[in-house]
Amino acid sequence: MTSPTRRPPDATPRDRSEAVLSRLQLLVTRKLDGLLQGDYAGLLPGPGSEAGESREYRPGDDVRRMDWPVTARTTMPHVRRTVADRELETWLAVDLSASLDFGTGRWLKRDVVVAAAAALTHLTVRGGNRIGAVIGTGDEPGGGGWRRRAPAPGPGVFTRLPARSGRKEAQGLLRAIAGAEIRPGRGDLGVLVEMLNRPPRRRGVAVVVSDFLAPPAQWVRPLRKLRVRHDVLAVEVVDPRELELPDVGVLPVVDPETGELHEVQTADPRLRARYAEAAAAQRAEIAAALRSAGAAHLRLRTDRDWLLDMVRFVAAQRHARTRGTTR
Repeated sequence: MTSPTRRPPDATPRDRSEAVLSRLQLLVTRKLDGLLQGDYAGLLPGPGSEAGESREYRPGDDVRRMDWPVTARTTMPHVRRTVADRELETWLAVDLSASLDFGTGRWLKRDVVVAAAAALTHLTVRGGNRIGAVIGTGDEPGGGGWRRRAPAPGPGVFTRLPARSGRKEAQGLLRAIAGAEIRPGRGDLGVLVEMLNRPPRRRGVAVVVSDFLAPPAQWVRPLRKLRVRHDVLAVEVVDPRELELPDVGVLPVVDPETGELHEVQTADPRLRARYAEAAAAQRAEIAAALRSAGAAHLRLRTDRDWLLDMVRFVAAQRHARTRGTTR
């Protein structure tokens, strides 16, 4: 399995982004089209909005889709099946804050974010579907604000790229994501998610790609608000060193968001155990917050085959749909 690789030291950001995108385009087209062929279905094959046939209620069905007239006539609970919209609008919230510029696996977390955006775009931009994005690149000291539109992400914290249809427009969107400059300082994931709520849009798909290291209290409420109107997918990007520490003696660690340097004695087994325990608790808290917000949750790791994980996720979503459930 070929995958995005780390940037050579002498490569420019533009060279790196173009190289990553050229490889991703071939990889995604071959693998996703080959493994996910079939009838039209979006990335999140949710209930849609077009009315379909009724069938008997099954445990796990969404009670909001109860077909009361049929239930009254047959004295058996029925739900109304719905057909996925043929023209779907998908919005990506892409977190490229400083904590994403890190990776100890097969590639950087930033590369996985770009790869996920490429796969999501490929899965949704068909049949006249539109895709747009908001990109967060951290909070530069003394900076702030956001820009509505730029040919490529320029100075500022957030960049909004309007939703458009067509593969050419989708490629331009991906180039803007891949070419975004990661800035120092902490980003605000809550503000990034909230930008998908403004202005209100018709029902569609909203995808948030991040490592979700910001406190859940910062982003869970905007995510719940987003879920009221849209199908929401949270793509969590994780590096193995964020879950456990290796035994390599004294390890200098730099916080990419603050620049603080710490030296950690990884030879201490008790320290490694406490670190792994705290990391597991943090990831469990993130998963619980996403679940409480009603978002579908996909975790991608820098040391695993991200494309295979995406294929398995989409296949599971489609299987859930054929059984009459929304998750």
